[in-house]
Amino acid sequence: MDRIIGIDYGRKRVGVAVSDPLCIFASPLETVPGANIIDYLKKYAQKESVTCFVVGYPMNMDNSPSEAAADVDIFLKNLKKAFPDVPVALEDERFTSVLAHRAMIDGGMKARDRRDKNSVDRISAAIILQSYLDRVKNSEK
Repeated sequence: MDRIIGIDYGRKRVGVAVSDPLCIFASPLETVPGANIIDYLKKYAQKESVTCFVVGYPMNMDNSPSEAAADVDIFLKNLKKAFPDVPVALEDERFTSVLAHRAMIDGGMKARDRRDKNSVDRISAAIILQSYLDRVKNSEK
């Protein structure tokens, strides 16, 4: 079944989310150490058909790339090298951490659990992916 993977890249931790087979909903999947993300994605792609990667791209409020964009650019080169036939889409990741915290509060997650950065990264990846899925769906109308 075809899946789209959402990625919230960070040098230390990478949040990963996945679409449902119909590419309507995004769900948090995993938080992976930054050094292991390409290997993780290769193993995942052996089990599921990955049709696209959606990577959160860090932007400043003036729409210029933030300092963290340089790290994401290096990751993008490695991703394209590892998966030359899979398209990569970039999605603005501004405010995803704030939205992730809001979603955890609204979902009733305890304060202790909200401090877990792994949860924030996974949920941020899902927000990035869901934003992409919604934008693509709306552009088809």
